[in-house]
Amino acid sequence: MEHETRITRAWVLRPEVKTANPRREASFALEEAVSLADALPNLDVLGATVVRLQKLHPGMLFGSGKIKELKAIFEAEEVELVLIDGSVSPVQQRNLEKEWGVKLLDRTGLILEIFSDRARTREGVLQVEMAALTYQRTRLVRAWTHLERQRGGLGFVGGPGETQIEADRRAIDEQLISLRRQLAKVVKTRELHRGARAKVPYPIVALVGYTNAGKSTLFNRLTGAEVFAKDMLFATLDPTMRKLELTDGPEVILSDTVGFISDLPTELVAAFRATLEEVLAADLILHVRDISHSESENQAQDVQEILTSLGVDEDTPMIEVWNKLDLMVGEEGDALRATAARQEDILAISAISGEGLDNLIEAVSVKLVGERKTEVLSLPFSAGKQRAWLFKENLVEAEEQDETGFQITVRWTARQSATFQKL
Repeated sequence: MEHETRITRAWVLRPEVKTANPRREASFALEEAVSLADALPNLDVLGATVVRLQKLHPGMLFGSGKIKELKAIFEAEEVELVLIDGSVSPVQQRNLEKEWGVKLLDRTGLILEIFSDRARTREGVLQVEMAALTYQRTRLVRAWTHLERQRGGLGFVGGPGETQIEADRRAIDEQLISLRRQLAKVVKTRELHRGARAKVPYPIVALVGYTNAGKSTLFNRLTGAEVFAKDMLFATLDPTMRKLELTDGPEVILSDTVGFISDLPTELVAAFRATLEEVLAADLILHVRDISHSESENQAQDVQEILTSLGVDEDTPMIEVWNKLDLMVGEEGDALRATAARQEDILAISAISGEGLDNLIEAVSVKLVGERKTEVLSLPFSAGKQRAWLFKENLVEAEEQDETGFQITVRWTARQSATFQKL
């Protein structure tokens, strides 16, 4: 008899301290928090609430009146798990769990749960486990046994057949040392692979963007790869690389990276730095934006801040890709197309319908090899070496012969023209 999957009943809370100028709309932040919760398996989000506060209470996070009000809701709805979109101290977590009779996860814990569910490569798994241990070190062990899953997990989630992390901090520290050693080996192996790739003169084009911006869909569309692409936050966790042949340019390596998110917990920025290392090695960055999202500008700002914190060179060329045009109908869509057309290094596309992808590929080619110009060259019969080089580089569009020599029409970049002059 098959074991029935247990669904956990959850509620999302977004504490909002009243400030004169909040950076993000509370309703959008709550919507994103619910999307995060939806990314977890076997979870049923029954409701979500923005809790407005004058200040955060050190022992309980919320005031006593609000705690009673929420307790009544949780009891009526039979809530088992409360997800708080913010930081919760171990003391606050323990007190609220006791008061409400539920399990509780803060934003860091929630994102760790999602990452543990998404990690596919050995490196991703190790990084998640390290981040989880660093986070768990300050908390009570066996806090997450409510999220029962039948398949094996990474040790910190809890549930049938899964190993619990040792409560003793020394044991956790020993595990961290061991994991760092394993991770160093994995990273070294990847550096060797990258070194081997560096010998092949393929430029690297990295897709970056806010989570759910459509990077993986675009990656699949351009390369024909079958990367997991779903309308879900953090659908892709590990960088995926594929070769892409540009119609009018070199072959490139296209790299799809983990989606960025605002207020990414510091433990995760550190743990996933290696996952984003491909961005540091990129010759060109494509910043994919969900232009249909009302928070698109704020999301773009978050991405830029994370790229800066990673140490991405300011001189690395970047193209901003306004994705999801298929969701922008009528005048709104036309206005976006016109705005993008007027600006340099901005392209409006739809990874779903394919609109604008030819222009994107051409723009990538121009960024990597330069603008191409058509010229007619007059070569004497004695210039056999130069003529052979033009054909070898696939630059010849047409050729005619007269009594003086060859009239060759070429299409090339300024760099190729300069190389030709030195022959």
